[in-house]
Amino acid sequence: MNRQLRPLAGVLGLVVVVLLAAVTAPESRRALDVVGVLLLVTAALATAAAGRAPVPVLAVTTVALLAYQARGYPGVASSLPVIVALYMAVRSRQRWAAGAAVTAVLVGGYTAELATVGSGRLPPDALQRWMLLIGWMVAACVAAELVRQLEQRALDAERTREETARRRADEERLRIARELHDSLTHSISLINVQAGVAVHLARKRSEEVPPALLTIQETSREAMRELRATLEVLRADPQADGEPATVGLSRLDGLVEGAVKAGVPVRVTVSGERRDLPPPVDRTAYRIVQEALTNVTRHAGPATASVHVEYRDGELAVQVDDDGRGGAAEPGVGLTGMRERVAALGGSLHFGPRPDAGFSVRAVLPVEAAA
Repeated sequence: MNRQLRPLAGVLGLVVVVLLAAVTAPESRRALDVVGVLLLVTAALATAAAGRAPVPVLAVTTVALLAYQARGYPGVASSLPVIVALYMAVRSRQRWAAGAAVTAVLVGGYTAELATVGSGRLPPDALQRWMLLIGWMVAACVAAELVRQLEQRALDAERTREETARRRADEERLRIARELHDSLTHSISLINVQAGVAVHLARKRSEEVPPALLTIQETSREAMRELRATLEVLRADPQADGEPATVGLSRLDGLVEGAVKAGVPVRVTVSGERRDLPPPVDRTAYRIVQEALTNVTRHAGPATASVHVEYRDGELAVQVDDDGRGGAAEPGVGLTGMRERVAALGGSLHFGPRPDAGFSVRAVLPVEAAA
């Protein structure tokens, strides 16, 4: 059953139960008439709003119960809506209202019945009947309080688990930051220094500096900048996504220039109306192009590449093609990471060998959802 229909079904079921209980109850001072039916139906229907307005609903059901009993209608069916309202009121921390309702039912109901029947005509079981009714009401209040406390304890336990998991994640994040700093930073710095020394010596000897050496120097310098920015994010903000804020398509020209220096001619085309992108989309698009061009440099052999960025309504499409040897059917770590980035944004990613030659990577990223 639909969740939206369950509360309505419960209320209608309560209406049926109270009416059946009143009709089948033993005879009383007054037979059930239209006024009695209206009191029962009104009290039962009012419970539909007990979750949103527990105190007003409790007041309505209590008044209906007192009026029903004071007029001498048969049975105690009118107490069922009050019990439901008491339960919801205590669940909502309205204990004072519940206490006032129970007191009003005990004092008002018994007094009204005593005044109605007159002196010497009160049934011998009247007090017992009212005390039993109050007992059910108190039981509903106690049950609601127990449920509320259990829910609160569950919330506290969940919060404790979340805090423990967050603390462990922070510790792991800092450990990763330290490991990255101690290993990659040292290695990349050493590569950059050695490349710089080689360039300096070549120029000092008036020798031509190999283009590959300049590419190594520039690439290692760029890698150090990105790694340093990532480490700052890891250390400073546990809610960050681990990406430097400066990474985005605005640096696409530098990325392409690095691939060209590595020996891969790259052609870039941009279609659609350029606009500012949400940072997650901007970073993911940059990383897709970066990983795709890296794969072309490493695996495609002698090849040329093309990068196409298309700005669409509500989404961004990025495609990188090459005409080299193609790639493996099974994705490696880079393509797997690319797929995870795209999936996190709710986008789609397709990659694989092209029909003629080479390899193709295409991603479509939703812009509005990420914003």
